This record gives sequence, C-alpha cells and structure tokens, in this order.
Amino acid sequence: MKTFLIVGATSGIGLALTRRLGAAGHRVLSISRRQEAPEEASEHWTCDVADPASALPETNETLDGLVYMPGSITLKPFSRLRDKDLMADLQVNYLGAARVVRQYLGNLKQADSASIVTMSTVAVATGMPYHASVAGAKGAVEGLTRSLAAELAPAIRVNAVAPSLVDTPLAASLLSTAGKREAMAARHPAGTVGDADRVAAVIAFLLSDDAAWMTGQIVAMDGGLGALRTGA
Repeated sequence: MKTFLIVGATSGIGLALTRRLGAAGHRVLSISRRQEAPEEASEHWTCDVADPASALPETNETLDGLVYMPGSITLKPFSRLRDKDLMADLQVNYLGAARVVRQYLGNLKQADSASIVTMSTVAVATGMPYHASVAGAKGAVEGLTRSLAAELAPAIRVNAVAPSLVDTPLAASLLSTAGKREAMAARHPAGTVGDADRVAAVIAFLLSDDAAWMTGQIVAMDGGLGALRTGA
C-alpha cells in the first residue's frame, strides 16, 4: 500500500483517480475546495490551493505520490483577455502547483521513490485560437515539470499529462448539447472526447513503479489531436 495526495480529488479526473487508487488498496489523501470528501479518500482537507492567503494543510505522512489536478478553461479572443484573466489562470494552474509541491516536498523526500504528476493541455504544443491564457499558464506548468524533474532526480520523478477535451464538469459548457459533443468528438482522430477514467489510468501508471524509468515527460492523452491529421 502506498500513500498518495490528490489535489482536486472531488471532481472529474481527480475523482476518477481517487476511486482507482482507493480500489487498488492505496491510502489517498484529498485536498479540494469542496467540503464533501470522496468516499475512497482516507483523509480530506478543504482548501483553495490557488489562493495565496489560504494555508495549505500540514501532514507528517510520507507521500509516495502527489498529483495536482486543478485547472481552468478560459477561452477568449486575445483582445478580450485582461490581466485578471491571465493572473487567475496562472494562480490556478502554475502558482497553485508550485505552492503545493513546495509544501509537500519534504513528505515526498521521505519515500524511497516518489512521483509527482501535474496537468497540462494539448493546447500548449498545438496552437489553438482563444487559448492564449490557459495555454500560457499550462506552458508554465510544463516548464515547472521539467525543471523539477531535473532538480529532484533520481529520488522523485516528475511528469505531466496533457489531455485534450475531457468529459468532466469543468468542460460541461463545451459539451452541453448533442451537437457540441458530436463536433468536439469529430475534431479528434480517435473519434471521441476524452474519458476521465482513461486519463486517470495514465496518471495512476505514472505514479506506479511500472513508470520508474519515466521522468520529465509530457504525456499526450489527446485522442491524437496534437499529432495527427486525418482526411484529405
């Protein structure tokens, strides 16, 4: 049994990951803004990790893995983006991740071999209109991931997962009708939008000993959108 800390464990991919790890017999510590705890979580703390004024929970437990799930989907023409939009995305995606890793780095170093997983987006490597704010923030996450992977090697592995659109509450407005869902699915060579449990399975792999030779990687989980073009 291992102990994992999941930030953003009460919804979407984070909830699917918490259920997967809990079902495998691992101890899962959960942090989210919501007060209700996932059933599979061994311990739950309520905290807004993106708020610098919010104190992060303290624990003496050894952590075998840390996953930072919080994200945002800010889609606006660049001319309509304001400083507050850019800062909000940086706070949620990059600064929050940096705060959390810094807070629990000592707990991770107590493990024989630990793993950190962050979340990026296909929009960093594949330019997409209206994604300037979130792609910029997630680009910072990718830079953080690679820098930490180099600095913490070999004791702690650090990787990121870069999904395309996944069917989660965060993406609900983009999938709110059958027509929208069909159009979004058609954009992907795999023919579907992402599934939270499938993305969670990749994260669980990166946390596992089976991924012991992987660090500093940005793992695309995007239905082929970032690498393939189909049709004429």
